[in-house]
Order: sequence, then C-alpha cells, then structure tokens
Amino acid sequence: MQRRFSDYLIVTLKGMAMGAADVVPGVSGGTIALISGIYEELITSINNINFTLLRTLRKEGLKSAWLKANGNFLLALFAGILFSVFSLAKGIGWLLENKPILLWSFFFGLVVASILYVIRQITKFNITTIVLLIVGSFIGYCITIVPPLGNSTEALWFLFLAGALASCAMILPGISGAFIFVLLGAYQTALQAVDEQNFKVIIVVMLGAVIGLLSFSKLLKWTFTNYRNQTLAILTGFIVGSLNKIWPWKETLTWRTNSHGEQVPLLQKSISPFSFDGEPQLLWAIVLAIAGFLTIFILERLAQKR
Repeated sequence: MQRRFSDYLIVTLKGMAMGAADVVPGVSGGTIALISGIYEELITSINNINFTLLRTLRKEGLKSAWLKANGNFLLALFAGILFSVFSLAKGIGWLLENKPILLWSFFFGLVVASILYVIRQITKFNITTIVLLIVGSFIGYCITIVPPLGNSTEALWFLFLAGALASCAMILPGISGAFIFVLLGAYQTALQAVDEQNFKVIIVVMLGAVIGLLSFSKLLKWTFTNYRNQTLAILTGFIVGSLNKIWPWKETLTWRTNSHGEQVPLLQKSISPFSFDGEPQLLWAIVLAIAGFLTIFILERLAQKR
C-alpha cells in the first residue's frame, strides 16, 4: 500500500489514540484500532512477522523484508502508541484518581458509538452472527466481573503466560491487556519489576507478549479471511460486554495495595448513579458521554470524506 508522509502521520495519531486507551484499565486499544479502520492491517502486518521474513531478509535484503513486514506502518503506529503511553499516562492516571466519573463517562460514550460503528461493518446478519454477538457479549461481561487470582504471582512460567494472554487481549476489541494482568494476579509483580528494573522479569513478560501476539495474530487473520462477519460479530460482543467495566458509577467491593503502597480498588460492581455514595456528577457525565459519542461520529465522517 503506497502512503504519503501525511498518511503515516495519521497512522501515528491513531497509534496515540490506541496508547491513550491502553493506559486506562478496562479500555482496549484494539477497540480504537477497529473503529479507526486499521485493525485488519495491523493483524495482517503482525502476522507477516514470521520465519519466512527471516528468509526474505537473508535472500533479498533488508528493504524487501521491511516492505513485506509493512514496516513503515508498524513503526508509525507503535511510535504513536509509545509516545501516548509515556506522555499521557500521568495525566490519565490523575484523572482516574481525581475525576473517575467524568473520565469513564467520556469513554462510555466513545465505546457505545464504537459498537454502532463496528456492527454496521457486518454485511450479513443471520442466526450464527446473532448467537456469536450474544456469546461475545457474555464472555466480555464475565471477564469484567471475574475475581482476580491473587495480588502477586512471581513464578517466571506464569509471568510468561500472563504476558502472552495480556498481549492477546490488547489486540482484542473490548478487552484490556492491563485488566487481564490484574485478573491473573500478575499486575503487582509486573509493576514492581518496572519500578525496580528487574530485567529478568521484564524480559520474560515481554517474550510472552511477543510470542502471544505473533501466535494469536495468525488465528485472527485466518478468521477475518474466512469468517469476516462472524469474527466482527463476536468482537462486537466483546465490546458490548466491556461496557460493564467502564460504567462510570461503581461500588468498590475489594481493594489491593499498589506498588507505591497505596490502597486502590480491585473488584467493583456497577451501580445506579442515584445509588452512588457521593456526588454522581450526572449532568457533566451526560455531557462528556455525548462528547465521547460525537468524537467517534466526527472521526467516522472525516474518514468517509478522506
């Protein structure tokens, strides 16, 4: 695919949006990739990174291997993701701690609009796609309510597995990779490894993430090629089920101690804003939910014009 510099700049901006979503626990960068129209290209590009790429590198040189891997696209996208994660993490962390209802309201409106956008990509509805939509919604919802395995798990084989599963979740719309770490009880260990520069743990988690990503992308590529409507149906279901996680009004059931020794919510349940213990900020929540919804609506219109 021939792209100009401005096209790659747009890919970088989409990567920044994915990175911003990944910073928020419960919001998936895969959802942003899907609604921004780069999801299938991302899966295909990751799928191209395999042993045949090494053969191409050896026989035809770096340029041919780079083109086969769609290297410019991946470089532009991941540059945006990394820039966003490192630049926005502190600000979004502050919003999560001090203005959680307003932040979740914006993302709730954004994800609702995303559902309407993605479901329109399904070209044929039948009993199979409807059942898969329902099944995907059920699985997505169950993931948001399942209790974590524990606060910390340090076995290297388990951290490798957690990295693989979390990386799979990151490219699945509606499922947060960070939330999978929390569910598996590896979140605390991973954070401490980064804070303490424990490279052994970091490398094990990264290896698991890379292998999980490369392996899972093959399955997603195959399903999109052979069962596009069915795949979109179950992915849409995942996004629908994830709405429970990003509902703005929560009641905290259990707490955990983070890497800084602070008590933060671990397991929560969604409640009515009228049952919320505190100021529900209902008016501003509605305004920001509408803003999130319109953000997707405007982006879709701009993409159609382009």
